[in-house]
Amino acid sequence: MAASDVRPNSFGHAVVNWDKLDKTKFYVLGTGIYTGIAVALYPFTLVKTILQVPSKDSVGRNAFSVIKELLKSDGFPGLYRGLGTFITGAIPARIIFATVLETTKMSAFRVIEPFKLSENTQAALANGVAGMISSFVSQAVFVPFDLVSQKMMVQGCSGHAQYNGGLDVARKILRSDGIRGLFRGFGLSVMTHSPSNAAWWASYGSSQRFIWGFVGHGTEHEEGTPSLHKLMLVQGAGGIIAAATASCITNPLDTIKTRLQVGHDNKSSMKKVVKDLIKKEGWKGFYRGLGPRFISSSASGTSMVLAYEYLKRLCVKDE
Repeated sequence: MAASDVRPNSFGHAVVNWDKLDKTKFYVLGTGIYTGIAVALYPFTLVKTILQVPSKDSVGRNAFSVIKELLKSDGFPGLYRGLGTFITGAIPARIIFATVLETTKMSAFRVIEPFKLSENTQAALANGVAGMISSFVSQAVFVPFDLVSQKMMVQGCSGHAQYNGGLDVARKILRSDGIRGLFRGFGLSVMTHSPSNAAWWASYGSSQRFIWGFVGHGTEHEEGTPSLHKLMLVQGAGGIIAAATASCITNPLDTIKTRLQVGHDNKSSMKKVVKDLIKKEGWKGFYRGLGPRFISSSASGTSMVLAYEYLKRLCVKDE
């Protein structure tokens, strides 16, 4: 990779510009990488979703008991209920997300640059705005697939209907509620994922720079481009910090969204879901599934961002 292909920041680590990427290579390789990561981490999403839906024994349920039930009833394939539908929606949504993220981030940096803010603040603002906007756009594609896959995840649990695949779920939703039924919970999904992605990318961008400063990189004691090993460690640590921040902030909204989308009552409202949750489980009910969600978010976010950064380095145009 030529020196002109990267833009080092003040801490010396390289940032690959969006306009330096071979987009075709980026999308093709990215699809394969993201599919592999999504398949590996899907069971965490499944367990989190099952924990969030109401059931007769929901208070005593935990991640291990859910896994045990799934393995007992369906064997190992039970950990991948609804995977096909999830992947079908996640891949185009991820491509849209990455495209909007990078282009918006570059624009945001240009807008805030004249204000002469600190690098940490600039990174938090630009990454946060880009994360929020890209999440909003990608949700328009992903929500119908997410809804169908969640219906398949909880089928057979606590009286939820059984389905014969994702098309069967979509057909029944369209028959009962029309096209609007496939976008049930869209507003709440945007309210959940847009702030979550804003918090994630803002935390990731600023924490990276804080860590580089903490370890002294870019100072008079340590100059130059860091090793790949150190680069991945810092990016991985930034991903974990970002996941912890985003999970704690948005888990209540994620719980409400999941119950609204897969509950038995199609006419249920956000207000009713909140009231029932508080009545049956108290305020701690809003944090059901936080453990699996944090693990999933940490593993997914960290692996995704490491793969994403590595993918960008792989796809730099030859000049």
